[in-house]
Amino acid sequence: MKSSRKTNKEEKINALLSRGVAEVIDRGHLEEALRSGKRLRVKLGIDPTGTKIHLGRAVAIRKLKEFQDLGHKVVLVIGGFTAQIGDPSDKLSKRPMLTEAQVRKNMADYKRQLGKILDLRKVEFRNNNDWLRKLNFKEIANLAESFSVLQMLERRNFKDRFERHEEISLREFLYPLMQGYDSVAIKADVELGGTDQLFNLMAGRTIQKYYRQKEQDILINEMLEGTDGRKMSTSWGNVINISDEPGDMYGKMMSLNDELIYKYFWLCTDLKEEEIKKIMDSQNPRDAKARLAFEITALYHGLGAAKAAEDGFNRVFREKEAPENIEVFRAVSSRMNIIDLVVAANMAKSRSEARRLVEQGGVDINEKKHDNPVEEIDIPAEGLILQIGKRKFKKIVV
Repeated sequence: MKSSRKTNKEEKINALLSRGVAEVIDRGHLEEALRSGKRLRVKLGIDPTGTKIHLGRAVAIRKLKEFQDLGHKVVLVIGGFTAQIGDPSDKLSKRPMLTEAQVRKNMADYKRQLGKILDLRKVEFRNNNDWLRKLNFKEIANLAESFSVLQMLERRNFKDRFERHEEISLREFLYPLMQGYDSVAIKADVELGGTDQLFNLMAGRTIQKYYRQKEQDILINEMLEGTDGRKMSTSWGNVINISDEPGDMYGKMMSLNDELIYKYFWLCTDLKEEEIKKIMDSQNPRDAKARLAFEITALYHGLGAAKAAEDGFNRVFREKEAPENIEVFRAVSSRMNIIDLVVAANMAKSRSEARRLVEQGGVDINEKKHDNPVEEIDIPAEGLILQIGKRKFKKIVV
């Protein structure tokens, strides 16, 4: 029995260090620590730059759950301070600063969403506003001495902006210091993050060394592309959120490019590698994508909701309950305000009529009512069905 438990632990450690992992620093040290029985403090920082957590962020959170399942202490650092400053990682232009009120509003629902993945009873929640706002100018100057301007300019996005003579603020240079100081404040043994976070994660090691702490190990997860093929990012709007309604989540998954199916299976589901390969080898892309959409929707909403979402999607796109010869409207953009979309598709004579239809619940998209007049509608590659009342249908494509 003891041998079986040991084998199971080894399998979990091997999966933790390999599945969806781009790099580990220092791998040998982390492997030894994981096998030693020591309870590690595992850090993940999340800046609440939007109100919702998307699948791209969930990749690291799911990896955090693997540490939690092995008995380690998960420390989630909510960037109440750093979100106001703005992480420049992988940004090709200066990121706007947020107000404290905006950050509080954004993070209001985070715990509920995180509870879809983590056991919140075993999570240590910390807000970096508690310590970063107390740093004085001398302490910040001392931290800044750990880095050179040349090091900062070697970051790809800063290098590109510098060569284009575009503005880079000193505020952006300070961000890695703040993230690094978070590791000191919570005494992190391990920090997780995506490949775009490498510089910030390494800053944690540098600053821990400055404060004579043991340097954290780093586990870097693979990045997930969004619905437009770029890195999934709240600021770009190309996201699938873990709190999306089941029908919306399923529909967005069905709009993915075929070449991303395997990666989404690998990074966003719990299916074993052998099963994923079997699906990819034995099914056409449409059916493989349908299985993917079902698995991810079930993961966050349950089997019943996933089945209802699947049935709803199939009624519209497979079984064609909408009229056979439905008129097609080609939109000029893959993302449009709902009122603009209704008017552009000639489903209402004016914006005021479109607004009234929306607010009164007379507008359905893929059989789901949409009554928010400021909602932005993402139009997937396979299109969507816009319905006004019971008899007016139009298929919207880009």
